[in-house]
Formats: sequence, C-alpha cells, structure tokens
Amino acid sequence: MRVALAAGAVLLAGAALARAGPAEGAVVGRGTPASCTSAAVVAAVARGGHVTFDCGPAPVTIAMRRTAKVRNTSRSVVLDGGGTVTLSGGGARRILYQNTCDRAQTWTTGHCQNQATPRLVVKDITLRDGDATGETTDGGGGGAIFARGGRLTIIRSRFVGNRCDPAGPDVGGAAVRALSQFDGIPVRVVGSTFTGGRCSNGGALSSIGVSWRISGSTFRGNRAIGDGANPARGGTPGGGSGGAIYLDGNRFTLTLRDTLIEGNRAREGGGAIFFVSNDRTGTATLAASTLLRNPSLGFETPGLPGIFFLGARRPALTEGTRLSR
Repeated sequence: MRVALAAGAVLLAGAALARAGPAEGAVVGRGTPASCTSAAVVAAVARGGHVTFDCGPAPVTIAMRRTAKVRNTSRSVVLDGGGTVTLSGGGARRILYQNTCDRAQTWTTGHCQNQATPRLVVKDITLRDGDATGETTDGGGGGAIFARGGRLTIIRSRFVGNRCDPAGPDVGGAAVRALSQFDGIPVRVVGSTFTGGRCSNGGALSSIGVSWRISGSTFRGNRAIGDGANPARGGTPGGGSGGAIYLDGNRFTLTLRDTLIEGNRAREGGGAIFFVSNDRTGTATLAASTLLRNPSLGFETPGLPGIFFLGARRPALTEGTRLSR
C-alpha cells in the first residue's frame, strides 16, 4: 500500500509540474508564476513536442535547478516562451542540453553524429545566466544551449550574461555551442540578441564544422577571455578568440544578414568573428550588416576590422555591409 501511495504521489506531482497539453507537447504552469517551476520545464522538455507556458500575464523568471535535457526519442522540441518567460541558470548551470551521441538521453541510431532528429527550436524566450563552466562532455561550452546532432533553430530570443570555461584553446560558446548538425544544414538564428557573454572563445556562439545562417540579430558586449589562442602558445591555457562568434572546422559557411555586431572584444583574434576553415573550403557572406568597435587585441585579418578569417576566399561583403573600428 505504501508503494502504491508513493507511485500515486509521483504521478500527481508530475501532473502538477508539467500539465499535459495537446498530444504534440506540454504546458508548463497553471496560470500563476509559482506553478512555473524548474522541475516543470525539465519534465516538459524531456517529454518533447511544443512546450508552452501558462505562468500568468506578467513576465516571469524561472530559476532552473537542473539542466533541461532533450530526449533523443523526441522528433522535435519547441521551447516557446511566448515573449514573457525567462529561464535563468543562476550562474550555476547550463540551461538546455541536446546531444544525440549521449547514451544517457537514449542513443537512437548507429550514426549519432548525423541524424535528422531531434529538431530543437527555441523561440520567444530569454535564457540568462547559464553557466557551462566545468562541463566536459564533447568539449563543453554552451552556457545557455549545448546542441549536438539533430537540428537547432533560434527565433526571437534573448541571451543575457551566459558563461562557459574561461580558458582553453577550443572550448567556446558562452550562449550557444553547436556540433554535428544534420547533413550540414545551418543553425538558423533569427531576430535574436546576445549580450554580456563571457567564455574562453566565442562570447556568444561557438561551433566546430557547423554552418550558421544569422539574420536580424544583435551581438553586443560579449567577450572571448581566454589567453594563448589555438593551438595554445607555450605557457598559456589557450583561447581568447571570437569576441562574439567563434567558428572552426573544415567545410562550413556563415551567412550574416541585417545583423549588428557591436562592442564585443577578443583577447586574441577576431573581436567580432573568428572563422577558421582548416582545409580552406569554408565561405562567409555578410549582407546589410554592421560591425562596429569590436577590438581584436591579438590579431585580425588586414582590411577586416574585428574579423580573423581563413577560408576559401575573403568574406563577401554585400548590400552596404560596414566594418569599422
């Protein structure tokens, strides 16, 4: 009897934490801020589908006590904050994690590094004070979001004051770290802002071998704080490149459109953007975008203020794109 009561209590608690919505997802909350809890978010993300929030009419901040983890059995997870929800890592933990090669989240294929699902969409939400410092799985990084495998899309979202390890030659992505996106399809970032991020590399975004399509977005006040670049100079821990964006690997692309990158800083290379295609096949296009006051304290590509670039050819600067110190 005692066991049955315990099981019933667990079921009731689960219903209270993440009230089931339509078959495609779950609703976090029951109309009040107090009903919107970390446990509810964790349960809803694990369930998958379209996750929405019912926390009352006013903006709400949910302090995450655990990292919300996507289960690889989900075809899609849409985390939809409706423009009023903030998830905070409290400076103590990563906020959102997806990894198709992590057996703990169920290994669903024999080619985990290239599978179509889960498709993770983050929209109309603020992710702040996430911290991946000390995370080591697949190289760490991604204070707000770590996404390996499947596909990642970010729409109209804000990333504020996120963190990852302060030193290391290749760790990066204070806000977002992306790896192994399905079939090389670009991560899409639309109408989003990234401010106040700090990491060894990539004060906002970081990836290896991943393409990006970024539009209508703003990067401001992010910092790459490592020391010694990559590979690390003797006697240094390495890092310090890509004040806002750090991209490394072989064949990948960056398309930046209608985007402002302003007031970011790299201790080493690329105060705005660090782009290194190791086999020199990668390409970049910057269209109708503005890069202002993004100092590279160590090195950058001549004639491209705020950018260090090694690729197939110099970035294409189109539609009045402006680079300025």
